[in-house]
Amino acid sequence: MPASLLQRSLAAVWHPCSQMKHHETLPPVPVVAGKGPWLITGDGKQVLDGISSWWVNLFGHCNPRINAALREQLDRLEHAMLAGFTHPPVVELSERLAALTNGALGHAFYASDGASATEIALKMSFHAWRNRGLPQKNRFLCLENSYHGETVGALAVTDVALFREAYAPLVRRAEALPSPDARRAAPGESAADTARRAAGALAAKLEAEGGRIAAFILEPLVQGAAGMAMYDPEYLRLARALCDRHRVHLICDEIAVGCGRTGTFFAHEQAGIRPDLLCLSKGLSGGYLPLSVVLCRDEIFRAFYDDDVRRGFLHSHSYTGNPLACRAALATLDIFDEDDVLAANRERAAWLGRLLAEAFSGHAAVRHLRQRGMIAAFDVEGAPKDFSRRFFAAALDARALLRPIGNTVYFMPPYVMNEPELRALAQAAAHALECALA
Repeated sequence: MPASLLQRSLAAVWHPCSQMKHHETLPPVPVVAGKGPWLITGDGKQVLDGISSWWVNLFGHCNPRINAALREQLDRLEHAMLAGFTHPPVVELSERLAALTNGALGHAFYASDGASATEIALKMSFHAWRNRGLPQKNRFLCLENSYHGETVGALAVTDVALFREAYAPLVRRAEALPSPDARRAAPGESAADTARRAAGALAAKLEAEGGRIAAFILEPLVQGAAGMAMYDPEYLRLARALCDRHRVHLICDEIAVGCGRTGTFFAHEQAGIRPDLLCLSKGLSGGYLPLSVVLCRDEIFRAFYDDDVRRGFLHSHSYTGNPLACRAALATLDIFDEDDVLAANRERAAWLGRLLAEAFSGHAAVRHLRQRGMIAAFDVEGAPKDFSRRFFAAALDARALLRPIGNTVYFMPPYVMNEPELRALAQAAAHALECALA
């Protein structure tokens, strides 16, 4: 008898962010198709994708408009190197992304994934300062519990204990500053007060060591892998002012929170600021193809503009600016424009918030039920050690893909879920919570 897809996968595929031994009791789900917000397994079971397949799928699986754009591009150009060459999709995408920043971030450097974008931004910041005669500005700051990727360079600004402890000998660590996480509010303190208190630590650090710091990197408004830690935009406003005062680049990692996820196309817009460097990935291509980009200000680009190749930015990979990935991203931006997605998401986010409040606001184990746009989460008090896996398995039984981070249950659905589907998602989560706590 031929081996099943699952058996072949377990034999040949090393799955990411997984302890492979756990798959003896909780095997991978064999997905063979997708349609809209649904994933379809080999036995025909439909699973509601409540986390956008790791936060990437914005407009549903097998979206007909993105599919059509890719088919057209396939008949034109599948790939060409971007070193010494260019092509229409990468030019148009760069122009449209710059326009979305009102021209403030007018230069686009492409890669394939979020961790690569982080590394590019860090290297770009350091190298720009060196080209300006300030090589001593070579240190970085991040936030406590921050996550910016798992490659060696990105791990320098990733403050997750699991990765920090495993790979410490390989990494030049950045300093992690107090998070403005609103869950840390003292009695009588507002989220804005918490943000201002955390910004005080940033101010002290820059006052003492700003001359040696190249950049401060953060995820605007929501720290994803920190358990969807949400904070007030006041922190971004204060961070921007402090970085300006001490000549430190502000890097906004919007790999997870960009592309409309928090309610505005860029999360940092809610603070009325612009960063010096902006990292995008995940939803940028609609969840179709690997693509990331770093957008930067003209003054950073100009620091590299010279006859000397050593002053050029020294980074590349073979598939930089791949035409198919860029065309998927352009089709994604078209959908944002044609469907007025940000406005539609306000209604969708209201549905999500109401349904989660109905299901969980009175639950004895639920703490900090919170939401920012199309991201919602709550923490579970008294969760067992294996809570995440137990919840994940029970949610699958209820036909939903929900994958907690520790004891934090979160929701990041595609922008195509209707109210009945969101209700089904909330009901599946309620069922999974009871099963995981039983």
